[in-house]
Amino acid sequence: MERKSKKIRALIVDDEPLARRNIRLLLKDDAEIELLGECGSGAEAVSVISRQPPDLLFLDIQMPVMSGFDVLAQIDAAEIPAIIFVTAYDQYAIKAFEVHALDYLLKPFDDARFEKALQQAKAQIEQREINQLSRRLVALLEDRDAQPARVRSSGYLSRLMVKSASRVFFLKADEIDWIEAADYYVKLHVGRKSHLLRETMSELEAKLDPEKFLRIHRSSIVNLDRVKEMHLHFNGEYLVILHDGTELKLSRSRREQLQQLLNAGSS
Repeated sequence: MERKSKKIRALIVDDEPLARRNIRLLLKDDAEIELLGECGSGAEAVSVISRQPPDLLFLDIQMPVMSGFDVLAQIDAAEIPAIIFVTAYDQYAIKAFEVHALDYLLKPFDDARFEKALQQAKAQIEQREINQLSRRLVALLEDRDAQPARVRSSGYLSRLMVKSASRVFFLKADEIDWIEAADYYVKLHVGRKSHLLRETMSELEAKLDPEKFLRIHRSSIVNLDRVKEMHLHFNGEYLVILHDGTELKLSRSRREQLQQLLNAGSS
C-alpha cells in the first residue's frame, strides 16, 4: 500500500559501526523512510529519542553499559515507537517480545528477512495512525452531535469508525444489532451486514452505554432494543431471540440483569 502521509522516521541504535552501516544501506533507497540518525550507545539513544521520537527503532539488545532493554526502560511509555530488535544472541528473543518488539532480527540476517520485518513495521505504524485518526474524528463528531444528558449518556460511544477495504466509514452505535467475539477482533452485526473491528470484547463493552448494550455471554453483546424475547431451551439454557430471528445464548449470570433492563425499558 502506498503511503501518502508523512515519512516514517527511523533511528538505528547499535554499538557496532558495521551493523549500523548494513541497516543504513538497506534503508537508503526506501522512499517511505526518513533516517533520523544513528546511535552507537544506549545513553545516546535515550538522549536522541527524548528530543526527537522516531516512528521506528532498530535497536541492538546487547550493548555495553546500557542494553536495548535498558534504553526502553528510560523512555516515556508514550514515546516508545515500533521496535525491531537486532542482535546476535537468540536467547534474548523471548524477553524481546515481552516488551512488545515488532520483530526480531538475528544477525547475520539477509535482505529478504530484513524486508519482511520492515514491511510489518510499516503496516503497524500505518494502523497506529489510522487508530489515532479514528479517535480524533470520533471525538470531533461526538462534540458536534452532543445532546443534553437526559437524551444521551455522556461518555459512551455513539459512533464507531470502521475500516473496510479502501474506505473508512462511521457507524452509529444504535444501528448495531449485536456484537460477536472473533479472536482479536469483534464482529459488528448490522442487519444483514457485518463489520470487523480490531478491539476486544471487554474494551468495546466498556465504551458502550450499559443501558443500551448488555454482554449476555462471553462471546456476545446485544443491543437491548433488538431483543424480542427469551426462550428456555430444552437443555435448560436460555436463548435471547432478536427481532430478526437471530438466536443468542444467554449466560445464567446475566439472565436476571437482562430481565431487569428489559422490564425497565418497557415501563
